[in-house]
Amino acid sequence: MPVHPLHDHPAFTSEFCEREYNNLARIPDHPTYTARWAADGVLARRTQAAQLGLPYGEAPAETLDYFPPRRPGAPLLVFIHGGYWRALNKSDFSWIAPAYVARGAAVAIVDYGLAPATPLEEIVRQMLRAHAWLHRHAAELGFDAHRIVTSGHSAGGQLTAMMLAARWREWSADLPPDLVSGGLALSGLYDLEPVGKAPFLANLELTPARVGALSPAYIEPDRRVPLIAAVGASETDEFRRQSRLIAACWPRNVKRTLEVPDCHHLDICDRLADPGQELFAAACELLGL
Repeated sequence: MPVHPLHDHPAFTSEFCEREYNNLARIPDHPTYTARWAADGVLARRTQAAQLGLPYGEAPAETLDYFPPRRPGAPLLVFIHGGYWRALNKSDFSWIAPAYVARGAAVAIVDYGLAPATPLEEIVRQMLRAHAWLHRHAAELGFDAHRIVTSGHSAGGQLTAMMLAARWREWSADLPPDLVSGGLALSGLYDLEPVGKAPFLANLELTPARVGALSPAYIEPDRRVPLIAAVGASETDEFRRQSRLIAACWPRNVKRTLEVPDCHHLDICDRLADPGQELFAAACELLGL
């Protein structure tokens, strides 16, 4: 009897999960990345046309930064930050926008309430609200409502996949079933079982029932929205397994997986904004640029 891909994994001991998922412990110079991202974000907001802090919901964290296209009718790239749902914010990633605006896209960098104060289920709902708000305001913002590509890193990769699996009509009757036209997930988390067993993430309180409801691998989309799943070649075995897992569980959706050479869990983000990189080309492919 063949092993189901969800169960084709090593034993999830707490030591194993801590070692495989605690990226900051594996990247000693991680503060230099976040400091550079914050500084580059400030520069991007100073030099790019932008509408900052647009509210997409009522909670204080429910805001997004929008970088308009040079011409109306452009596709939109949405970016959802990582940080294990507990850290970072949209301002740290404004620097992703300039290269895509130059290529002909609009960009929205979205924020969400951080865990554990904001439960993961509510963070998913916040992302649904953000995408619905963007779709409804496409005309006034100047992008094509039929070409919304969502992307995200790590925890943001989980949220990206959840947007592809969303039943938009059930969320709101005025929305099209294919609100999102494509997804690009970087170092995504698609099965949260091992995440919940890592001691450093204990305050997420990922019970088995919550794991089942929040793991994209358990939720197959009902539409063939294309997903490209990328992971750094220097990432842990588990992060690379997560990428293979979503390809096995979503055969109708995963267009391909990308193993990005010579990069780990943080510098994969830098590749997304570099026009010379395969990751940038993958995003442009999904955007139709």
